[in-house]
Amino acid sequence: MAQSLDDDLLFLLYDVARLMRVRTDQHARLTGMTRAQWVLLAWLERRPGISQNELAGLVEVEPISVARLVDRLEARGLVERRLDPSDRRVRRLHLTASAEPMLATIHAYRRDIEALMTDGVDSADVGRIREALTRMKGNILEEKRDSAAVG
Repeated sequence: MAQSLDDDLLFLLYDVARLMRVRTDQHARLTGMTRAQWVLLAWLERRPGISQNELAGLVEVEPISVARLVDRLEARGLVERRLDPSDRRVRRLHLTASAEPMLATIHAYRRDIEALMTDGVDSADVGRIREALTRMKGNILEEKRDSAAVG
């Protein structure tokens, strides 16, 4: 017997992620930016000095797409490219002080969307959900590594 799509784990995970992306797209547009630009800013806050190629790998898009997004962020004065001291071919990405207000907006939005998503969910359950999702992610990453080692 087929499981209902309303309680199928894979469909639920996909739908929650899709709804978050749609809402975040809408909210980012209110700031004159895109969700993709917000994602890059969030990664650059966590990994200052990352290269465009490394960033492309993290966000799973082609390097040329990251380059275009960084061009836009750089034009807004939020990001700067700096030469890598050990390899002149590589540009390292850094946030500027002008990015701070946008990062504050992103942080506030993330708190709001998490509060909305977890409204009515016991905090202990939220902790268990985090643990379970972290484990699921680890399982998939480990399987991916194992497959790469075999292949």
